[in-house]
Amino acid sequence: MDLMVAVPIAGLSAIVFAVFLAWRVLKKESGTPRMMEIHEAIKIGAVAFLNRQFKTVSIFAIVLTVVLAFVLDVFAALSFAVGATLSALSGYMGMVIAIYSNVRTAQAARKSLGEALTTAFHGGTVMGMMVTGLGLLSIGIMYYVSGGEPAKIVGVGFGASLIALFARIGGGIYTKAADMGADLVGKVEVGIPEDDPQNPAVIADQVGDNVGDMAGNMPIFI
Repeated sequence: MDLMVAVPIAGLSAIVFAVFLAWRVLKKESGTPRMMEIHEAIKIGAVAFLNRQFKTVSIFAIVLTVVLAFVLDVFAALSFAVGATLSALSGYMGMVIAIYSNVRTAQAARKSLGEALTTAFHGGTVMGMMVTGLGLLSIGIMYYVSGGEPAKIVGVGFGASLIALFARIGGGIYTKAADMGADLVGKVEVGIPEDDPQNPAVIADQVGDNVGDMAGNMPIFI
């Protein structure tokens, strides 16, 4: 099979597999009302942070896309925009699925270690497959559209790298600030154990773990 056809097909297959794993995770039991209450608080905080971060980064990305269109050419700007958009999409979807899989993993752990491990593994695999699938699909299609000239699709990698850079820095700063705030105020000043539900700052800590360690660690495509 021609590689120009095989690569997009492989990418599409990875995306389909990621959707299948996400569906399997979402089908699992979500847990007790108290677990769902905590899950909702973490989800609201993580989604709000990511929405704000991508809204800010998108302004910079749009300006840079316009600059590239004038300095280089329209196709270079298009490839940059495609890479940035798909990198953000993969990170966003991966983080949301991770949040949903967290509470389901906790519920599965109440039954057996094996079921909890399977749920966690499937939830984490979704982001990996989405990054791989979207990367292969976008690069394969852009390579075909460019007429088989690799130099013209370098912008895809630059766009993906830009979003990954901002996500890692922004998410890393947030998660460390929340972690230190929760630990210092809770353990040092008040004497509450780490990650204790009596400390409301633990919610911010868990939000930071998702936006920093999950969405913030999104890999680049190439």
